Amino acid sequence: MPVRVLMVCLGNICRSPLAEGILTSKTSPELVIVDSAGTAGYHVGNPPDPRSVEVAASHGVDISRQRCRRFSPADFDNFDYIFAMDRENLIHLQGLARNARDLEKVSLLLKTAEMPEEEVPDPYYGGEDGFLAVYRMIDRATDQLLESLLGR
Repeated sequence: MPVRVLMVCLGNICRSPLAEGILTSKTSPELVIVDSAGTAGYHVGNPPDPRSVEVAASHGVDISRQRCRRFSPADFDNFDYIFAMDRENLIHLQGLARNARDLEKVSLLLKTAEMPEEEVPDPYYGGEDGFLAVYRMIDRATDQLLESLLGR
């Protein structure tokens, strides 16, 4: 049975779509199923930010078909692990948890991957360099995460 992973950021247009695409590109759906969502519903139904699509494509990862969606408490039932990109979204997810089991599923992506940084910064208001930096950070984190998930 595959491990089910959900990546979460605020709007589901920058960081979490990149995390979904990067992790998906490194494994197969027989081993790991990956999705993404946002804690806010600002962009529901829209594709990821063009800058995220571009930086992913430049690394051979296609996220252009993804569509933004909002996190739902039902996601606690549908996923084994829920990774927040930053503390603000972590706190939001923890507030939506219905019980201790839900809380156990939620953590920061970079902390789980034992990265020196704790949060993936939001590149939305910055330039192209911010998207590249976020891509590289998530790429390193998902290497470690995948090793941890499959070695469980």
